Amino acid sequence: MIKDCTQVWGNCLQTIRRNVNSQSFKTWFEPIKPVRLDNGALTIQVPNKFFYEWLEEHYVALLKLTIRKELGEKGRLEYQILMSHPQFKLNAQTTDRRSGQNDDFGPGKVDTAVIKNPFVIPGIRKLKIDSQLNPNYTFNEFIEGDCNKLARSAGVAVAKRPGGTAFNPLVIFGDVGLGKTHLAQAIGNEVVQRFPNKSVLYVSSEKFTNQIIESIKNNAVSDFVNFYQLVDVLIVDDIQFLANKQKTQEIFFHIFNQLHQSGKQIVLTSDRPPKDLDGMEERLTSRFKWGLSADLQIPDFETRVAIFESKMNREGVALPGDVTEFICFNIKNNIRELEGVLVSLIAQSSLNRREIDVELAKEVIKNFVTQINKEITVEFIQKLVADHFSVPVEKLAGKTRKRHIVIARQLSMYLAKNLTDKSLKAIGENFGGRDHSTVIYSCRTVQDLMETDMVFKDTVSELEKKVKMSLNEK
Repeated sequence: MIKDCTQVWGNCLQTIRRNVNSQSFKTWFEPIKPVRLDNGALTIQVPNKFFYEWLEEHYVALLKLTIRKELGEKGRLEYQILMSHPQFKLNAQTTDRRSGQNDDFGPGKVDTAVIKNPFVIPGIRKLKIDSQLNPNYTFNEFIEGDCNKLARSAGVAVAKRPGGTAFNPLVIFGDVGLGKTHLAQAIGNEVVQRFPNKSVLYVSSEKFTNQIIESIKNNAVSDFVNFYQLVDVLIVDDIQFLANKQKTQEIFFHIFNQLHQSGKQIVLTSDRPPKDLDGMEERLTSRFKWGLSADLQIPDFETRVAIFESKMNREGVALPGDVTEFICFNIKNNIRELEGVLVSLIAQSSLNRREIDVELAKEVIKNFVTQINKEITVEFIQKLVADHFSVPVEKLAGKTRKRHIVIARQLSMYLAKNLTDKSLKAIGENFGGRDHSTVIYSCRTVQDLMETDMVFKDTVSELEKKVKMSLNEK
């Protein structure tokens, strides 16, 4: 049977999906489009050079495996990189690393020596600009996880070469409380440390709008624009609030153009991607798409714990492990609230002379969430699965290799991974101290069985429903 590129890439995605977590799959593989299949070479289209480099650095072995599985030992992968500027193409076999011949690849390059800034008078002394940055917002304090890896990596790259990467502008978007402002200011603080002679300015969109209103009142719009064009790195927070403000957008458009053409760096934050910014001029949103738009997702349990522990270290406090886990299990959607819970806990403990325990944490958390989550435990899943397969629950943690017990054990691990916030290591501990690799192997085995055995798949679905139904029981 003759395969086409869509079919081959679809088969590859099935293998890849089983080998990476859902967030990584969504970020790095869903945006890829198959282009053609020719003489054993599959060409895929990726959004930009950074995307290609990330795949080659982190997933080259997995890509090689999947391509050879589909196309044979001589199968190879080629990349076509999509740009908002003139189209570029780059071919790279999965058996090779990146070569130096591609180093000059990037978005349409601008010769800044030719483009003169009409607002800057030659020989004038450069003004000292107060950056308005919070010095506490740094990369060291920004905990990395799968939820923010792309945005953080792009931010570090921008801070190392402001205006010199393909990420200009860098648009960081996501819901409230996920760290957009922290990351944007971390970029600014890193630039200040690395390049003391570069001027960096952080401004909220609200403050920017108020400054424009004042400049219009004082007939000083030209001075206002001139000031902003002296900045080397401009960081504008919450650009969604520029919506429906026509004069503000018009002035920002001209500032954006001059900075970009002069090779200056622009960093923007928003609560939504550029394509979803209502009330914004099309000429602005199209420019926002020139660089990289990177989203911040809700962090997983392990990342939330790491963030919370980092906040504890800064405050010089230590909480019991069960209290930390309880807080991070219930505070999911807003990282800023984790800090609020910690401050409240410390205050309640000090003022009322109470020990910090789970009961006190429950009282504090009621001020932050409408309902405290009922936790699904690994022990509950083990008992449910053991009852279904009519095996003693202690056998799941034992060493017996009887097939029906092995299946029950692997299925319990699979449900524990998907339905709890426990780490792979913690799950393994509940099964006789097995390591994380055993848990991964068990999960893959269950996934493979579900693809080939519909009866088994129905069993898994039935048990998942029973576990989830337990959350609604009083």
